Amino acid sequence: MPRTPQRRNCATVQTYFALVDSYPDYRKNQRDIEMATQKATRTLGLDSLRTMTTVVTLPVVVHIIHRTDQENISDAQVHSQIDVLNKDFRGTNSDFGQVPQPFQSLAGDARIQFVLAREAPDGSTTTGITRTKTARASFDAASQAMKATATGGTDPWDTTRYLNIWVCTLQDSLLGYAQFPGGPPETDGVVILNTAFGTTGTAKAPFNLGRTATHEIGHFLNLSHIWGEARISTCDDGDYVDDTPNQLGPNTGKPNFPLVSCPASKPNGDMFMNYMDYVDDAAMFMFSLGQIARMHATLEVARKPLADAGAQLAETV
Repeated sequence: MPRTPQRRNCATVQTYFALVDSYPDYRKNQRDIEMATQKATRTLGLDSLRTMTTVVTLPVVVHIIHRTDQENISDAQVHSQIDVLNKDFRGTNSDFGQVPQPFQSLAGDARIQFVLAREAPDGSTTTGITRTKTARASFDAASQAMKATATGGTDPWDTTRYLNIWVCTLQDSLLGYAQFPGGPPETDGVVILNTAFGTTGTAKAPFNLGRTATHEIGHFLNLSHIWGEARISTCDDGDYVDDTPNQLGPNTGKPNFPLVSCPASKPNGDMFMNYMDYVDDAAMFMFSLGQIARMHATLEVARKPLADAGAQLAETV
């Protein structure tokens, strides 16, 4: 199994631009989704987020693709990842209290929970975990081969009813990537490196606290990197969220607060402890209220069928 990268590397933006070339409707879909998301976000409002009690449930299927026994990660490792997601998205993670004082009023409970699927697409009972033996030593983001049985991976379950997560060995020092809403259904979902998934088993520091999946699911729910998505980072680019300060580019490792990369963000500087930056797992522990509003707007618009499927599952949990 390859060594876990020492710096976070996410291929979400690169795969988006690649899909735009092969799936022409993607850019138009994204424009339409963005307009609807902005409208829904304004309607939702940050004040209502502070008092809202509804929790959205998302059904999850984890596809483990393995060539070696070590890559065939355990059920316990999968469950450890689901546990992290439920804590991170509910603001009950043990390090939530480390949010610096200037940002504490902006950190919140996203009121999103994740449950492994109990019913497969054919109606049979499932653990929400699939296992596929492959002849491939590793997978690259460009080909998306892990998402199709014909290319050594696993076909997705209905992407309108399940959040599909593929766990495999990745090339190019990648930790993972996700597909923004509006793309082709046959590749919709999240991909995570098997040594950066969960908190036990093969998970390796500095990405052994399950935060890679938290970061990528943020993308799946239409969050951008906190510094924006421009190919050349500037202090003028943003992430469509008002309460995340602009920053020049990704931060890595374990920065000290405050860290100021753009003059306009003084004195508090970058919100590098945000899940949508590139810092180590141990240095990220919050979503902002603006990001939470954007995710809920996405669940009311582009990801509504998934949220509806989750509502049905929640009744049985």
